[in-house]
Amino acid sequence: MDDLHTVLLVEDEESYVDALSIGLKRERFRVIVARDGEQAMSLFASTAPDIVLLDVMLPRKSGLDICREIRAISSVPIIMVTAKTAEIDAVVGLEVGADDYIAKPYRLRELVARMRAVMRRVPAAAESDDDAEAIVVAEIRLDRASHEVFIREERVALPLKEFELLEYFMENAGRVLTRDQLINRVWGLHYVGDTKTLDVHVKRLRARIETSPHNPRRLITIRGLGYKLEAR
Repeated sequence: MDDLHTVLLVEDEESYVDALSIGLKRERFRVIVARDGEQAMSLFASTAPDIVLLDVMLPRKSGLDICREIRAISSVPIIMVTAKTAEIDAVVGLEVGADDYIAKPYRLRELVARMRAVMRRVPAAAESDDDAEAIVVAEIRLDRASHEVFIREERVALPLKEFELLEYFMENAGRVLTRDQLINRVWGLHYVGDTKTLDVHVKRLRARIETSPHNPRRLITIRGLGYKLEAR
């Protein structure tokens, strides 16, 4: 049982709670259920889950508010669950720190694939001396070992996917990275979402590293190809 990953399922619809609890246990997840926003934060603090599956519409406190609160203290992977037509909720969810989103109704198989994809690249401490070294590009410093980022000498807390995306850009500073390269590296070869997720994460990174996010000079778009992090 020790190899099970713990998922905090934040959901108030009993039909989804019952079905997911059974399905996720079969997929070797340990399931902790919160049925409202306030209970979610209490259980998050007491159980330290490996991943959070977070519905947007919840009693007492919205999923978006919970996502913000978790992101202020943790980089644990978060997948937002939205109504089928609520695309705006999905985008806002990504902007406040979610790693991915899925719309109801969804298939368990797709959900589990997304969960495993966002968990796959969680840092497992420093794997080697080389991996533990910091990367420095201009005014940005990223430390793999401590999972910390400093921008203009100020520490900035990044969600997991933003950290991984920035790390890949910094490893390839000065090179154009295609959208497929970025998605494959950060979300995995079998990612089942769309490219909108990448665009939102790039937008969030720009808000952190650019002095003028609407006129980016560090993380730039190469039309028809992808993105590039300027090395100087």
